[in-house]
Amino acid sequence: MSAGIAAGDRKPRRLAALDAVRILAALGVVFYHYVALDSAWGEPTAAVFPRLRPLAVYGWLGVEVFFLVSGFVICMSVWGRTVGDFAVSRISRLFPAYWAGIAFTCLVLLTWPEVRPLKSFADVVVNLSMLQGGVGVPNVDDAYWTLFVELKFYVLFAAVVALRGVTYRSCVLFCGLWTVAGVVAPTADSVALYFFAIPSHSPYFIAGIAFHLMRRFRPNAVLWAVVGVQFLLAQHYVHGRMISSLGRAVTDRTPAWPAHVIITLGFLVMAAIALGALDRVQWRWLPHAGAITYPFYLIHMMAGLTLIHRFRDDVAPVPLVLSVTALMLTLAWGIHRFVERPLGRMLRDSLRRGVQDIRAGTPGGPTGFGRVPSQPAAPDAERVTSGR
Repeated sequence: MSAGIAAGDRKPRRLAALDAVRILAALGVVFYHYVALDSAWGEPTAAVFPRLRPLAVYGWLGVEVFFLVSGFVICMSVWGRTVGDFAVSRISRLFPAYWAGIAFTCLVLLTWPEVRPLKSFADVVVNLSMLQGGVGVPNVDDAYWTLFVELKFYVLFAAVVALRGVTYRSCVLFCGLWTVAGVVAPTADSVALYFFAIPSHSPYFIAGIAFHLMRRFRPNAVLWAVVGVQFLLAQHYVHGRMISSLGRAVTDRTPAWPAHVIITLGFLVMAAIALGALDRVQWRWLPHAGAITYPFYLIHMMAGLTLIHRFRDDVAPVPLVLSVTALMLTLAWGIHRFVERPLGRMLRDSLRRGVQDIRAGTPGGPTGFGRVPSQPAAPDAERVTSGR
């Protein structure tokens, strides 16, 4: 077996293959939004892209792949950290690019409100918290629904960190309990249980955790059983996810087998990463491309659909999609380079000082404005390994 981390003690090596998976997943989601959705084109996309649309309707599965990667990466990055360290890492990683994405999307929608007008400034303010999914406020960008799903995963995994610490045993126990919750939730009369169980998405996070345990330690029958159960549950929810993504009418005339195949491939690729079979994938451009997938995802949907709608009569469909995609990639690089990195660093340092104040039981000085000298921080394992 080729393990990336022996006995869980060595600093994790960057896994460029994870960047490749994330890039492909992001491009799949963009392909789905730009080619399969009718809203930007003013007519059915079946007429605009008669050959491409039958493929694009499966691009939503990129989100499922994102969740697989997230389970793997979060388990890897939180190892050896406290709850405070985990919170600081997640907040400083997610919010700078997210705020920039909201600002950019709002600017585009205010300038060209044809596809989606901004109905309420108050909704935009709530969106800045990333908690709009929990209080019934519409997303500024429809793609943001996945972020609230991720946040629920973080809360659940933070409980593992706080109660038992991240160990092999605690992770396996967590996978088992979350699986049971996901199976029981659809028929249980409990809104709270269903809210946190996330039955249609939890199989991907759980499988990602199990794949990381395989890589960190070694594969065994228990971990393969965990992955196998999640694979079956993921396949079970394909039809429902197709309805939520495509609508019932489109789902009824769209074959489901390609979705089942794509999910299978996603699990197989993650298994290959877990077993070290893709460790030789170390192309230098992959970390840079992987680093911009998050801001790319944040800005591509409503802003991109608006631009397509604006220029659909002036540019041929395929060149327009390619041009808008290239523009979003360029802007995503700018957000990563000039917003995410510097603001994330400042936010991370400030939050670390706040966490140190909490641990010390004092806000840092008599007036509350003093600073507790910070200790050298360990490298952000998640950036080291995956670019996210």
